[in-house]
Amino acid sequence: MRVSLMPIYVKDWDIVVPGDLLAEGDYTAGPYVYKEDNKLYSTTIGIVEQRKGTIRVVPLQGPYIPKVGDIVIGVVVDISPTAYVVDINSSYKAILQASEVVPPKRNVLAEDLTKYLDVGDVIVCKVMRFDKYSDVLLTCKGKDLGKIEGGRLVKITPAKIPRLIGRKGSMVNLIKKETGCKMVIGQNGYIWIKGKDKKLEALAEKAIRKVEREAHMSGLTQRVQNMLQSERGS
Repeated sequence: MRVSLMPIYVKDWDIVVPGDLLAEGDYTAGPYVYKEDNKLYSTTIGIVEQRKGTIRVVPLQGPYIPKVGDIVIGVVVDISPTAYVVDINSSYKAILQASEVVPPKRNVLAEDLTKYLDVGDVIVCKVMRFDKYSDVLLTCKGKDLGKIEGGRLVKITPAKIPRLIGRKGSMVNLIKKETGCKMVIGQNGYIWIKGKDKKLEALAEKAIRKVEREAHMSGLTQRVQNMLQSERGS
């Protein structure tokens, strides 16, 4: 049976506040949206996104709350005899077990863990386990995970990450194309940039900062493209 969708009163990237009526009918309520009497309302200040019958609101502010499966970028801040403590820009402590990086069959307690990762090292990890009653457990086993070197680390409000990525990766792909930089985006608000030179890295960071400042404004992709091309003298 075909699902009939009723009116929607907002469009993508509109800014809404708590209590705003977004739509009514057979839509699904996504994050920061609640449904009452077949009407959907926003629960926070944010930007509207509508995908395949689901309406969600991306908050303009807010801390990073880990979710299992999230790709995050972290900085090693402490080392215990069996694990690394990692800053993932969250109020929750994140742990990477030493067994994640120490070769199999070696005794973790007998190893100098700084040979593998040291305080200050930047790593790309995945959230493997998390609940509000225990530490965040990370893994760095998998494709494109592990220690990253060189480049620069940029921190933005985690809530702005979806806008930085853009629809189907449009925004981040634009920045990478115009600067030639490699970028890794963590859901926790950390972005790693590595380019051919520091000037291109700085240009990519400038574009990221622009997205963060203007995430609530329409026409942002075109403005970012214009800025990048102007800065490069295209």
